[in-house]
Amino acid sequence: MKRVLHEPAYVLHRYDWSESSVIVEAFSRAHGRVALVAKGAKRPSSNFRPVLLPLQPLLLSWGGDAEIRTLKGADWAGGLVMPVGEPLLSGYYANELLMRLLAREDAHSRLFDAYAALVHVLASEYAEALVAAALRAFELLLLRETGHLPSLRAQTLTFAPLQPEAAYRLVPEGGLRAAHDDDSAWLVGAHWLVLADAMDDEAPLSTTLHAVAQLPGQARAHLRQQLRALLHYHCGGGTLRTRQMMMDLQSLA
Repeated sequence: MKRVLHEPAYVLHRYDWSESSVIVEAFSRAHGRVALVAKGAKRPSSNFRPVLLPLQPLLLSWGGDAEIRTLKGADWAGGLVMPVGEPLLSGYYANELLMRLLAREDAHSRLFDAYAALVHVLASEYAEALVAAALRAFELLLLRETGHLPSLRAQTLTFAPLQPEAAYRLVPEGGLRAAHDDDSAWLVGAHWLVLADAMDDEAPLSTTLHAVAQLPGQARAHLRQQLRALLHYHCGGGTLRTRQMMMDLQSLA
């Protein structure tokens, strides 16, 4: 039986398993996405019940060698309050992306650190002002770490280096290519190169967030449109549940 003790992790999703237990999908630093059964977690007296919350840093312990492991312990790592409003929905959106794009038991320590940094941003007092840039930064890093983002330093098919003033578009099936006259969304080569440099930094989330925030307003809108199309393609089509929820709330407002 394999045992893991006090592993840094976050809860991505949970669902009922029996009358008293739940299955937890967790994102851990050293083991990637893991499925854990938390026995008795629905009981009022369970120690798991107040701890297994999303967007909170946890230390999890589990055992077993089946596809779904048995959760043995869960402790709050402290330091964060639960985001509210738009930052909370943005956190659920990031969780859904991880659920869609990460295979189980596939470790991504650099992506885990980026996600942890995103959670800190969403829980901060500046979350409302930073949430859009933080999400674009996380989307870029998620796509790159899962192998879905081509190099942003050269055209994908020709390997020709980007020209700073030329326009380029990121397309799901063709990678980064020169923009056509009828393309509605693109960034100039200088912008793509700045984003590529930012993602190579030791603290990629904060550096990429800053790079996105420094883009002109139209370039930020174009980046969002291109990343949305790429994520839609690699998530298998269909609107994400959290995205649909955001649109519904905006229509009500």
